[in-house]
Amino acid sequence: MVILNRSVIVIGAGPIGLTAALALHSFGHQVTVLESSSAKQPPQGSRAIFIHSATLHILDRICPGLGRDLSDQGIYWQTQRTFYAGKEVYSNTYPPPKSGTYPHFTSLPQTEIERMLLARALKHGIEVIFEQHVIDVNCCDNKNGGFVVLKVANSETSWQAQYVIAADGARSTVRKRIGTKMEGNRDDGWFIVVDVAELDLETSSSSQLPRERIFHYAHPAVDGRNVLLVPFRGGWRIDLQCKKDDNPTELSSDEGVRMWLSRVMPQAYIDRVTWVSIYQFMQLVATDFADKATRRVLLVGEAAHLFAPFGARGLNSGIADAESAAMAINTALSYSYENHTAVRHAIDTFVQTRRTAALFNRYAAGEALAHLKPNAEMTIKQIAAASQAPTDRAASLWLEKAPYGPRAASNNTLLSKY
Repeated sequence: MVILNRSVIVIGAGPIGLTAALALHSFGHQVTVLESSSAKQPPQGSRAIFIHSATLHILDRICPGLGRDLSDQGIYWQTQRTFYAGKEVYSNTYPPPKSGTYPHFTSLPQTEIERMLLARALKHGIEVIFEQHVIDVNCCDNKNGGFVVLKVANSETSWQAQYVIAADGARSTVRKRIGTKMEGNRDDGWFIVVDVAELDLETSSSSQLPRERIFHYAHPAVDGRNVLLVPFRGGWRIDLQCKKDDNPTELSSDEGVRMWLSRVMPQAYIDRVTWVSIYQFMQLVATDFADKATRRVLLVGEAAHLFAPFGARGLNSGIADAESAAMAINTALSYSYENHTAVRHAIDTFVQTRRTAALFNRYAAGEALAHLKPNAEMTIKQIAAASQAPTDRAASLWLEKAPYGPRAASNNTLLSKY
């Protein structure tokens, strides 16, 4: 067996793994990224479409100009509207961002985000190797230092590194191999998510939806289901919340999608569906963000936590994880191995900081779900607020903000709002 040695290896060439690699590169480290899929297999669907301004600043910090390029590539909607049972209960149009500043966010498909991150990684000489499916992880500490050995499927070659950042997603093999469990809840309800390509403005301007984010509590046209419409560069993302007795397979079928989509979008959009999927509301956080034995394998992104798309916590918190993990490894590598306490402290600080953030995000996701699946008491509160909105600004704002959960922890211990 051949063992290839590297200083640091990142597992996963999605946006979180590529961010970690760029962050390590910014600290002067040689880094290799191992990706299980083929370079010819583009991911499907828009998936994570919302990059917050705080995240754009992180990306600019680790790769100057990247945040600006992503901001320019995405779109920014200035108007947000919320409806309750067909009645508009909130609307606000924000001014455009000032010249030279970031917008509050940018919105573009994750496929485009990954493409731009990969291009930057390759430009900076970061080694990205595809078809490297890691199936086993062995961690070792000895008197000469520590290392991690990674076994790859269908190969006589293994990889060895001083540190590993695992960004291998929701079904993380690395997380399982280091014995870390996920804690929290998976709601039993289902959501349907649909991507719809934008209309050609020149030929369909009369039917084109205005670029606004719209949320419907209890949309009357779809039997009182909640519906979210979000524009992104090139299209729209529509989330339909299923009722308890709904069959998500039927509602996500071609016929099912056409049935309900035609009730929430103009008819001109109905034949422009490009992707359909289903998901459940996740509130899961790993029990630890590093292996217990050596603290040389660090978990980031969905390898460390799983949240529902509402609130845009997955991608944004994952990018914050990636930068923090790179900072921790950079600090650990700056010490001699004999200074074992300082080395461990660097990694433990990453774990504590980012797990605290993840636990808050889990709480926030739970708060959001309490509004999306209200009990009798919450339903009464929502109906009362809707009856007073939009005249009562407090009631109006509460209905607008509630489905996405609280935005920031009350303490100041986190490096990032995510």
